[in-house]
Parts: sequence; C-alpha cells; structure tokens
Amino acid sequence: MDSFCLSLALHYLCSAKVGKRMESNKKNPIIERYKQYLRLEKSFSAHTLDAYCKDLDKLKAYVEVEDKSLLDVTPADLHHFIAGLHDVGIHPRSQARILSGIRSFYRFLLLEDYISADPTELIESPRIGMHLPDVLSVEEIDAIIASIDLSKIEGQRDRAILEVLYSCGLRVSELCNLRLSDLYLREGFIRVLGKGNKQRLVPISSRAVDELQRYFEQRADIVPKRDHEDYVFLSFRRGSKLSRIMVFHIVKVQTEAAGIHKTVSPHTFRHSFATHLLEGGAHLRAIQIMLGHESITTTEIYSHIDTHRMRQEIIGCHPRNIKFGRRKS
Repeated sequence: MDSFCLSLALHYLCSAKVGKRMESNKKNPIIERYKQYLRLEKSFSAHTLDAYCKDLDKLKAYVEVEDKSLLDVTPADLHHFIAGLHDVGIHPRSQARILSGIRSFYRFLLLEDYISADPTELIESPRIGMHLPDVLSVEEIDAIIASIDLSKIEGQRDRAILEVLYSCGLRVSELCNLRLSDLYLREGFIRVLGKGNKQRLVPISSRAVDELQRYFEQRADIVPKRDHEDYVFLSFRRGSKLSRIMVFHIVKVQTEAAGIHKTVSPHTFRHSFATHLLEGGAHLRAIQIMLGHESITTTEIYSHIDTHRMRQEIIGCHPRNIKFGRRKS
C-alpha cells in the first residue's frame, strides 16, 4: 500500500484524527466560505452539510500527504484519489457519493474565481449499476400496521406514523419535521418541507386522516417541550418531536411483529408508495412531484421496478413459459 492508500486507511480507521482534520477545516477561510455557500445559497440541512464536509475531508487527507493544496489538485490527482478509495475497499456507490461532494467544492471554487479550471470536469463517476429498492406489498403494509398494539400509550401514534409514511411517501426527516400548521386535513393535503427547504403539497388519504385524528385525542394529554408545540409527532415521555432513530425503531419492531422477513426501513414505505402509484396507473411526473424529486431521472427507478415485475408476470403467465415449465417437470 502506497502512502496515499495508507493515509486513506488511517483516515477511515482513526476517528480521532478525522475529528482533528474537521476542526482544522474550520480554520481554512476557503472551506468556511464553502460551508456558508452550502448552508445559505444551497439551503443544505446540517446533516447534508456535514456529509459534504466529510467528503472534502477525505480529499484533504490525500493532498496533505502529497504536500499539495486543495487549490492545486489536478485531474491526475483525482484519478489517484479515486483509485485509492477503491484500494481501501470503499464501495463504488460510496466512491460516487464522495466524488459528488468533491465536484460541488470545485464548482464553488470556480464560481468564486479561486481556480480557473475545474479539475473534476472530465472525471467519470464509478459505475455502480442500478439498485432496485425493496418494496412491500399492500398486504405486507397492512400486516405491519395491524401488528401495532393499540393498548400501549404510543400505539395510536405509531399507527398514524406508518399510515402517513405510506399514504404520503414522506422521507423520515420530513415526517419528523411535520407540523400541525402544515396539515390541511379538511382539504386532504399536507405541506411538506423537503430537501433544500423546498415546500410541496402532498395529498393525504382519508385513512391516514382518521388515524391522525385518533392520535390527536391522545396528543392533547402530552405537555410539549418548549418550541416543540407545533410538531405533529411527539414523544409521550419527553414531549419533544420524534427523532429519526425512533421512527426507524418503530418500523423495525412492527416489521418483526408482523413476521415479515425483509429489510424494512421508513424509506421502504416511501418506495412502496411510489411503486404502488405507478402500478395503479399514476403518471411518473405526478409521482416525481409528490416525492419531491428535483430530477425526473431519480423517479424513473420506479419504472424499472415496474418493468421487472412485469417480466416476472410474463414469465409466469405466458403460455410458452407455462408449457416449457410443464415439460421440465
């Protein structure tokens, strides 16, 4: 392993050193301006901002070993950097994400006239293939929701959470940040604050509305924490808005209780929402708007899921395949 690969390996293994590097980033005025650009002009959340800074930190680890400045990085340097990520076992999908963050940094440098040419312009992202997300059938979603014990104090709240996740196709962060002032239940819509602080209106099913109304009867007994009064989903014990981790835990517990042996997360409900809409005849553009995807290409993955299922149905139902299967048996 050369010095570059060794530095990357140490970067991943030594979290204390990573922390020190991130602290040193704060003293770099260019990186500070970049973070301000992401926060104010791109409207990135704290979570996304942190991810972009960590991606940049990986490149910084490389240039420090090579005794270079981030402003002096060349396309050849970036090729070596990506090769090093591969050498230390970083998955191509993670490589592509890291490269995306680095591209963002150099576009900022070009925009602000720190550099005259973007070294990432001709760098190709690693080929990662297409990942088709797991989806649940309507019966499986019903089973997960039905597995909730309504005799528990949080039972109705959890039931409302799962119904809203599936009915509206929300990201888990969008669910946690949903406010009472965002609900237009009489009109059948909710207002969602998505990525980049972009708002969208999403239809909500009458079943999800019913579950919310039942939950609100219990929510009236919760004493909300200060500044958390307007959040829809609260902790019964602390009175604060629910965390992402808590929603993941609810989904995991109820999936196991329903006896479903799939890897299910809150995002699985979102994937299932989109897939079932497409199977029901919804237009891809409408699904894009409801999911809050900036690009239609992100939404198009669901058309591939539908194509895959269509192929399975044809294989199972076409007379040529049925006859072939009988002859084999």
